[in-house]
Amino acid sequence: MADERERVQPSGVWATAVGVARVRALESEREDALFRDPLAQAFAAAGGLWPSSPPPDDEGARRRRLAVSFSIVIRTKFLDDLLQQASVSGVRQVVLLGAGMDSRAFRMDWPEGTRLFEVDTSAPLDFKASVLRQGRAVARCERITVPVDLREDWPGALAAAGHDPAAPTVWIAEGLLVYLPEDAVELLLARISALSVVGSWMGLTLGSPGVIERFAADAAPGSAASMWVSEMPDDPVGWLAGHGWDAAGYTLRERAAAYGRPINTPPQREERPGGLISAVRR
Repeated sequence: MADERERVQPSGVWATAVGVARVRALESEREDALFRDPLAQAFAAAGGLWPSSPPPDDEGARRRRLAVSFSIVIRTKFLDDLLQQASVSGVRQVVLLGAGMDSRAFRMDWPEGTRLFEVDTSAPLDFKASVLRQGRAVARCERITVPVDLREDWPGALAAAGHDPAAPTVWIAEGLLVYLPEDAVELLLARISALSVVGSWMGLTLGSPGVIERFAADAAPGSAASMWVSEMPDDPVGWLAGHGWDAAGYTLRERAAAYGRPINTPPQREERPGGLISAVRR
């Protein structure tokens, strides 16, 4: 009970991580779930979003919420697969940037010797720790939390936590870059690249063209979409090539169809590959 009384409740950008956990919990209840996240419901409940969340204000808001939820499910599956591929290739270091309520350290099977670093600010990491303690969750790899703001010297904090830049790393920035202005995205990628030797991997999710126009412009204050500021570059594969990465970009529609969850409505505009990125360091 002490954990529940002392737990700091979600606020600001990191509160969106609890909403993501709720989406993952709902997916986990499906018979045909693309993944199972046994901790997601506990995170959502601790944040006041389980079993239900506040109803959307109107039909437009409901549709936006469904679209965002669908994208979370597809991107989660996409990055799960990427992490498995990186592990098979021999990578034993994982860095989750803006880790939020990510539970991959607990729900995925990791090869022996895997070290997984969760980088985020203290508030979400402390909230998460209280839920994990209450549920007596046990990680399936060596899990290391790194409490630091990504606007600060997170590479220094990561190094102090034991990250080895001489060994390949798989980096995950899931649902993160859309909250960062363009210059911050560039700085983040430059820092990742400086810490990545040949054979490193990276998985990114980027805001598709028009996402701010369609979702953020009329989003409710305090909602996730209201805080979106960044869309993907015109040529994300070329952009990453300039930083030394061989990348492949996919649309949400492409991956959804591959996973047996096709989007049956026609696109509202031309969809450029790149919302989901898999990359390997050259």
